[in-house]
Amino acid sequence: MLILIQLLLAHLLTDFVLQPNSWIKHKRKYKVKSYFLIIHVLLAGVLTVLFLQKLEWWYIGLIISSTHFLIDWWKLNQKKDNLKFFILDQLFHLIIIVGVWLYLINGFSNILPFLKEIFNSITLLAIIGVYIFVIFPAGFLIGKATKKWQNEIKETNNKNSLDDAGRYIGIFERILVLTFILTNNFSAIGFLIAAKSILRFSDKSETGARKQTEYVLIGTLISFTITILLGLLVRHFLF
Repeated sequence: MLILIQLLLAHLLTDFVLQPNSWIKHKRKYKVKSYFLIIHVLLAGVLTVLFLQKLEWWYIGLIISSTHFLIDWWKLNQKKDNLKFFILDQLFHLIIIVGVWLYLINGFSNILPFLKEIFNSITLLAIIGVYIFVIFPAGFLIGKATKKWQNEIKETNNKNSLDDAGRYIGIFERILVLTFILTNNFSAIGFLIAAKSILRFSDKSETGARKQTEYVLIGTLISFTITILLGLLVRHFLF
């Protein structure tokens, strides 16, 4: 694990700490012709070798620099610089880092046994399954259950909220609640509920604001109920 941490730390320093905004703007403007791009990818390789502390692994630094250049070149040629391409960019870097790590520790032969162990573990499969359920099916279920009020809110209010904000808030709150339950941190759920209760202080002199608050609270209670019940069931049968 030490080698993996060293590789990840070198990447984090290269991409997020030692890359000022002026470099990023220059790279976006001049793309592959940007000399800051060359400096950036060379820095990635040098830091990798420094953290690994083995000069005989100089070729690992070369691999990291070369792949970093190709991945950044790909990203710079995209028309948009949004969250999607940022995640893909970091995912590609992570795949390269994991591949290099597996090569250095001779770990490729352990991949299939590791995957087999995961797919044969009732506990891991149940936990993965319940997380998938609270992220996706639970959201659809809550949407169907609150459809009547959702339509009423749309009729009462004009466009005064962020697109899909409620859906993402619900996903993250269910992930947090489930994590708190599975890690036996039930008290933390109270803090999350308290944070959501701030919505009660909306301006109730306006009918639209009051309906919006009631709609959010209904959705929150359904979301919490589903997640808590699922979390308790998993704890009861697996822990």
